Amino acid sequence: MVKRSVVLYPGLGVGHLTPMVELAKAFLHHGAAVTVALVEPPTKSPDFSAAVARAAASNPSVTFHVLPPPPPAPAGPSGSGGGTSPAHHVVVMLYHLKAMVAPLRDFLRSLPAVDALVLDMFCGDALDVAAELKLPVFYFYASGAGDLAVFLNVGRTSTSTAFAELGDSLVSFPGAPPFKASDLPKEFSEGSPGAKPILGALHRLPEADGILVNTFESLEARAVRALREGLCVPDRSTPPVYCIGPLVSGSGEKEHECLRWLDKQPESSVVFLSFGSLGTFPKKQLEEIAIGLEKSGQRFLWVVRSPRDLEDMSSQPLPEPDLDALLPEGFLGRTKDTGLVLKSWAPQGDVLRHRATGAFVTHCGWNSTLEGITAGLPLLCWPLYAEQRMNKVFIVEVMKLGVEMKGYDEELVKAEEVETKVRWVMESQGGQALRDRVAEVKGRAIEAIEEEGSSHAAFVEFLKDLDTMNLP
Repeated sequence: MVKRSVVLYPGLGVGHLTPMVELAKAFLHHGAAVTVALVEPPTKSPDFSAAVARAAASNPSVTFHVLPPPPPAPAGPSGSGGGTSPAHHVVVMLYHLKAMVAPLRDFLRSLPAVDALVLDMFCGDALDVAAELKLPVFYFYASGAGDLAVFLNVGRTSTSTAFAELGDSLVSFPGAPPFKASDLPKEFSEGSPGAKPILGALHRLPEADGILVNTFESLEARAVRALREGLCVPDRSTPPVYCIGPLVSGSGEKEHECLRWLDKQPESSVVFLSFGSLGTFPKKQLEEIAIGLEKSGQRFLWVVRSPRDLEDMSSQPLPEPDLDALLPEGFLGRTKDTGLVLKSWAPQGDVLRHRATGAFVTHCGWNSTLEGITAGLPLLCWPLYAEQRMNKVFIVEVMKLGVEMKGYDEELVKAEEVETKVRWVMESQGGQALRDRVAEVKGRAIEAIEEEGSSHAAFVEFLKDLDTMNLP
């Protein structure tokens, strides 16, 4: 039997590459040959280069190919930020991905065989390449089914300012509970220049031959049902939706100092605080977190990054944080027996799965959310950007696997809130009930990806459908 050959196209950013590498592993498991076609960021990024090097070293059976840069753009192209004011980061990203269509087409033509092209949600311009080359094309939606249900609806919206006028009014979509319009990504809720191109990308989602979603059915049954019944794209047919998750990162650096520190802590006693690759806070917020942690008396492991304006979503690396300057005077000394503060990075998957970790304060990025769930940890939800506020709604109200850290939408979570919620999740009966529920869902997550599980079956179904499309 001829081996299937698939090309994965993850778009820009480490957060999009990481889940696509996990998808590559799933294809390998089912006997396919996998190539990942990578786009170099518009601005050279050491973080990107390091992530690609790590991914390639850890997955020798996957071919990683960095596409050549596009031809130089004419001066000041419309919407690309060529004018006098800097463009919105989403505008820059989507313009860059549009310019990569020609290099992607040339690369696909150079391959001896391609049975399918799998795209990131922001790579809609590649649909035209697939159509030209007569390739089956699928999206890999790396966030949850609830987000997908909402975004398919939002993608039918004709105006980029429609939601900005609603403020905190409730909006309702099939597959989701009612939530505040301000919980939509800021590009929509504030009507920023990024809204129109994002709407354009969302509008193209139904054009694919199918959508692979990094979730499992029992976690998001309501949203999956709405998707399958076609309620989220009322004016055209919805492509098949395959729930194939949870796809989460494997082990990292077993020798990291924080893992040795965790080895010395009691079981389920440590609160882990980490806010993703772009999650940073100003000094004032870091001080409030520190005060709250100290007053809680709980053990903690906290990843601190140097402050950056949240409007700056660039991939430029931050300088190493000066902890003495950013945190309250004497904090590190006073908490040295109960806490550990790490600069910039931790091997998150290993920390979450460590026996000593008991709760996870998270920005609600979907990769982190799934890692927390599959580690069986209750989630303290502190969303920052993108679709994370929507994820918080689903985690707290639908999945019931976490609680909200109040104040994040008022620009400051107070020390009292940090202290109260950390104590609650670690000491109270309510916290224990939450822990029990997450443990149950962790079991269902493991079952989903095992042989005969729902996600394993969905991937097999997807491959059968793909084979049918490739019949002469």
